[in-house]
Amino acid sequence: MAGKDYYNTLGISRSASDKDIKQAYRRLARQYHPDVNPGNKSAEERFKAINEAYEVLSDPDKRKKYDQYGERWQDADRFAEAARQQGGTWSFTQQPESEQGFSFEEGDLGSLFGDILGGRMSGFGRRTSRPRAGRDLEYPLEVTLEEAYSGTTRHISLQTEIPCTACRGVGRIQGLPCSVCRGAGVIPQIKHLEVKIPAGVTTGSRVRIAGKGEPAHQGGTPGDLYLVISVRPHSLFERKGDDLYVNVSVPLTTAMLGGEVPIPTPKGTKLALRIPAETQNERVFRLAGQGMPHLGDSSRGDLLVTLKVVLPASLSSEEKALFNKLRELRPT
Repeated sequence: MAGKDYYNTLGISRSASDKDIKQAYRRLARQYHPDVNPGNKSAEERFKAINEAYEVLSDPDKRKKYDQYGERWQDADRFAEAARQQGGTWSFTQQPESEQGFSFEEGDLGSLFGDILGGRMSGFGRRTSRPRAGRDLEYPLEVTLEEAYSGTTRHISLQTEIPCTACRGVGRIQGLPCSVCRGAGVIPQIKHLEVKIPAGVTTGSRVRIAGKGEPAHQGGTPGDLYLVISVRPHSLFERKGDDLYVNVSVPLTTAMLGGEVPIPTPKGTKLALRIPAETQNERVFRLAGQGMPHLGDSSRGDLLVTLKVVLPASLSSEEKALFNKLRELRPT
C-alpha cells in the first residue's frame, strides 16, 4: 500500500486488536500532546498524524476499507456506485502515491466523476482551479491604558489554515480527495506572531497586520490580520477620546496659600502643577498636550486635573487654636 501507513504511525502490526490500537494511541497521544510539547512543531504534526490514524483504525468499517483500498478508502463506495450506475466497472490500482488512483472501464464516466470530484476533469485525475485569496482574520486583544499611551508589542498565537503540502492546496491527488487534508486543500496551523500595537489605540480600534491572515491558495493574495483592541479600565485615569481625566488630592494649606502639586501620568512620571493661592475645591486645570496620543499622528489630547482639597484631621491643640483665631477673623 503506497502513501501513509496508519499502522506504522501507531507502531502496531496489521493484526493488532482493538485493545492494541487503543493502548498504542493513548501512549503516543500522551507523549506528543501539544500541552506536553509547547512550541514543538514536530510533536504537533506527529500528534495530528496519530489522531488521524486512530480515527480510521478504531472504526471497524473504516479499518476494513483502509486495509483493502489504502488512502483512497473514503472514495471506494462512491466510485463503485457511480460505476454501477453507468454500467461500468472499476478497480483500485496500487501505484506510487503521486499516481495512485482508480481505473474505470465500459462506460462514459467522465461527466459523472467530474460531478463527484467537484470540478472539471481534463483526462484522469486533473481539474482546473483558480487562485483564491486568503480570508481576513480578527484577533481580540486587550491592552492596558499604559500600553495604549506608549504603544507596545505582543506575542500572540492564533489558529489558521495553510495550504496542504500533499496536494498543494488543490484538495485532490489524481482526481481523488487528498487523504491528508481530506479534500479541504488546507490543514490547521498554530501561528505565532509578534505584533506591534501603536500608541493611541482605543477600545474598538482595528490594527491591520498586512498579509498575516489566512494564507492564499493557488497563487492568490493572503488575507490580513486585524487586531480588535479593547483598553482595560484604569483605576486612576478616565479616558474620553484623547483626553485624560484625573483627580488629585491637595492639602488645605496648599490650596489656601498656593504651591506645587505633583500630577501623575500614564507613563509613570509626575508633572509639577503650580496652583495659585485660594484655589477652590473641585477646580479643574487643563495640561495641554499631556493626554493620550492621537492614533496615526503626533498630536496629543490634554490632561484635565480636578483638585480635591483634603481637610486636616486629628488637629492638635495649637492647630485648633489657630482655626479658632481664623474663625474670629472671618466670622461669616
